[in-house]
Amino acid sequence: MDEIIDDHSYTGLASFAPIPLSVSSPAIRPEDRKLIKAQAVEAMHLKAQQQIDLLKRQAALIMEQARELEDRVLISQQIYEATMRFSPTMGMTYHIYKRHDGEVILSLVSPAEWGQRFPFKHFVATVKLLGDHTWDILQKGDPEADEITAK
Repeated sequence: MDEIIDDHSYTGLASFAPIPLSVSSPAIRPEDRKLIKAQAVEAMHLKAQQQIDLLKRQAALIMEQARELEDRVLISQQIYEATMRFSPTMGMTYHIYKRHDGEVILSLVSPAEWGQRFPFKHFVATVKLLGDHTWDILQKGDPEADEITAK
């Protein structure tokens, strides 16, 4: 068993000696524990900050997705309150118009298909019915026709 008998005596293998045993022994320098701790703390802070930044970016993305879903729900509610003379099919594209009396209409006919005889006050939007029965706005129409907008 290696042991230090007093401050100047070591019995054991020279390669494991805690102190140089001869002039040709490699120099043994004491470790700067404060420096080691400071570097470890700095590395820890850097890694933690990187993880915090990543989590913030992920949270921002999740919040954006939540806002988009809220908008789709609001828009969908407004569309379902509009006049429909047919049952919409999932995956199909429809067009929303506002009449002169303020009534909102869901139509199969696009603005281009009306030609010269456009019977509405405003084209509001082109929408697509999604599988969850919410609507995705593909194209917004007249900015004055604000009935179909998220609040």
